Amino acid sequence: MSDASSDKADHSSWKPKANPWLIAVVVTLGAFMEVLDTTIINVALPHIAGALGSSYDDATWALTAYLVANGIVLTISAWFGKLLGRKRYFLICIAMFTVSSFLCGLSTSLPMLIIFRLMQGLFGGGLQPNQQSIILDTFPPEKRGAAFGLTALATIVAPILGPLLGGYLVDNFSWRWIFYVNVPFGLLTLVGVSALVEDPPWEKQKREKIDVIGICLITLGLGCLEIMADRGEDDDWFGSPFIITMAVLGAVGVIGAIIWLLRAKNPLLNLAIFKDRNFAVSTFLMAMVGALLYSSAIIVLNSHSRFLAIRRPYRVRCWRRVAR
Repeated sequence: MSDASSDKADHSSWKPKANPWLIAVVVTLGAFMEVLDTTIINVALPHIAGALGSSYDDATWALTAYLVANGIVLTISAWFGKLLGRKRYFLICIAMFTVSSFLCGLSTSLPMLIIFRLMQGLFGGGLQPNQQSIILDTFPPEKRGAAFGLTALATIVAPILGPLLGGYLVDNFSWRWIFYVNVPFGLLTLVGVSALVEDPPWEKQKREKIDVIGICLITLGLGCLEIMADRGEDDDWFGSPFIITMAVLGAVGVIGAIIWLLRAKNPLLNLAIFKDRNFAVSTFLMAMVGALLYSSAIIVLNSHSRFLAIRRPYRVRCWRRVAR
């Protein structure tokens, strides 16, 4: 009882030293970059394929790698925050996301780009969950609604702005600038978080038992399902042995993870939270919002990019005939 009462006292008495709204703007900028990079690359895929000497289908692995790594880390970022300390983990994510973005721009081959995009997704996956938890602890309950309005910039505006900004940078500069554009904003965010954000007493670095089985099952399930969903159309869905393998492994991983997390003494994720009806319904609705935002952007842009990729050789042949 004494521990619970002291914990409540800490939550009610603690306040950040810096202006809460400055903190909210700085951490939202980091999350904005991460969400922006999920769609900004779509319009550049034909240019990347041409510049790096690969096919369009091979170039889409740069998108797949980012989404797979991002989706896996999103689910386990809270554990990393407890293990390393939330502010420290957030700073590591920002720094390495910025470095990975710069390395993506320097890539001279498609395998290099895919590896650096994988790194970008791994470190970018920790930005959005930590942004929301920092805002939650920074503001008192009566102001959290207004503060979380800022998160709409990261979750709603960024996926829409990504293709527009990506198209402008590709047309006026180079496909490499869709990655270089993250560098100045990443450095600005790194300095701002270092100066303004602080961990509350209940979020200090803690020793956490490593749920190795939970991490492996979640990685297997989400990673394979993401690859199946992203590559299915290109590989003829279940007519492809590769897609069938990914589907089976994904199902085994997800089902195994659910069973394990429900029975484990110290699970990586506490699934009991979904017993709260409000949390479960809001999570489902946010999943629908994300599905609509990302699916519409990716499907429309990929279809347009494929059309351009098909038309480009025909147009080149026509211009050559006219030149003759």
